[in-house]
Amino acid sequence: MSAQIINGKQISDTIREEIKNEVAALREKGVRPGLAVVLVGEDPASQVYVRNKAKACEDLGFYSEVHRLPAETSQADLLALIERLNGQADINGILVQLPLPKHIEEKAVIDAISVAKDVDGFHPISVGNLMIGDDSLLPCTPAGVIELLKRTGNSPAGKKAVVIGRSNIVGKPVSLLLLRENATVTIAHSRTPNLPEVVREADIVVAAVGVPKLVKKDWIKPGAVVVDVGINRLDTGKLCGDVDYDEVAEVAGWITPVPGGVGPMTITMLMANTLKAAKTAHGIG
Repeated sequence: MSAQIINGKQISDTIREEIKNEVAALREKGVRPGLAVVLVGEDPASQVYVRNKAKACEDLGFYSEVHRLPAETSQADLLALIERLNGQADINGILVQLPLPKHIEEKAVIDAISVAKDVDGFHPISVGNLMIGDDSLLPCTPAGVIELLKRTGNSPAGKKAVVIGRSNIVGKPVSLLLLRENATVTIAHSRTPNLPEVVREADIVVAAVGVPKLVKKDWIKPGAVVVDVGINRLDTGKLCGDVDYDEVAEVAGWITPVPGGVGPMTITMLMANTLKAAKTAHGIG
């Protein structure tokens, strides 16, 4: 048996087409979703992400602003820019690209973004709304994981899900979203005893720990759905996930590749959040 591949690029393209059509309809009503991306410093990976986000905006018909600030920008100046964007009617989403330079406190920056424009889903109020099941803008990567499951017919309802990793960006929020979708959820991490045994119970495994090829074939229940959120660069320069793909694909029912699985979904869900924020701002259901 060999696993079916969950093609994140294909699913992402389908969702982008849906967004594009909705944006075209909104623009006929005089509404254009707007996203502001703020980049502080010269981090090469961040520059690539920011370029990709700007391109996605252009492709989908969004209005976009990219604010590139020097690494020595003060925290006060960055917060002043966020305040200005909070008040700007043509901007529905604000994203400050992480990581930030050491002298800027990440939490202060996240807290300063208006909840209504928090398209990353990182603001404490957004996180609280996610926790209690109220409507909110969802963190992009976890929301992308749920879309991949649903759009491949792998509804989490009634399934046992194990999430490996407890980060605020992926592990915790994806656990809450799986719970919202009526899965029975276990969060496992570096201190979990008998980790392979715990994972072997799962119908759905979400790996998000940042350890290359951690998850092995004998960790996986035959036929399970394996979603690999990890992205690690090996010494050879090749990218790999947290799952030993070649091994695990022999026993899993479905599996996401790295790259080409969860990755393409993240920016797509960011666009979906910006569209949602624009509709909310204009009172469109």
